[in-house]
Amino acid sequence: MGSLLPRCANPLFSGSGSSSGTVVFMNKPEVRDAALLLLRIVVGLIFIAHGWDKAMMTGLSVTGGQFDQLGIPQPELIAALVSFVEMIGGAMIFVGILAPAASVVLIMDMGGALWFVHLHRGFFVANGGVEFVALLVVTLIVIAIFGAGRASLDYFFQRRS
Repeated sequence: MGSLLPRCANPLFSGSGSSSGTVVFMNKPEVRDAALLLLRIVVGLIFIAHGWDKAMMTGLSVTGGQFDQLGIPQPELIAALVSFVEMIGGAMIFVGILAPAASVVLIMDMGGALWFVHLHRGFFVANGGVEFVALLVVTLIVIAIFGAGRASLDYFFQRRS
């Protein structure tokens, strides 16, 4: 029985010039770890920026007022909690410490954003729709499943124990 991976004539993907043409470049731990690192850096910065914006730029009282208008219960408490979760969770994902756990918490955070803000606005982000939230959730699911990779504090501390 042949490989389940697609066949490819590009030598960049066929490894050591084998004639099989199987995609092996992407099936290397170094490539996976580099991809996870890039994903973590970008997603971590996005969450840090959004949490910072809610807490420091817009301010918790204004963010709480916006949450109140959206029908979110305990809006000022939730504004502070969401800001904290996004900043701390984003930083944890960025450096790769307890990244799967942080991802799960941020998935719940995005579940609230989806429900209260984006679901009734359609798909496209330009209309406030679910597009960006869905992308963040899928990215967080990848980190929750595959972990932070070897370029992370999780890996560093795991190796030391």
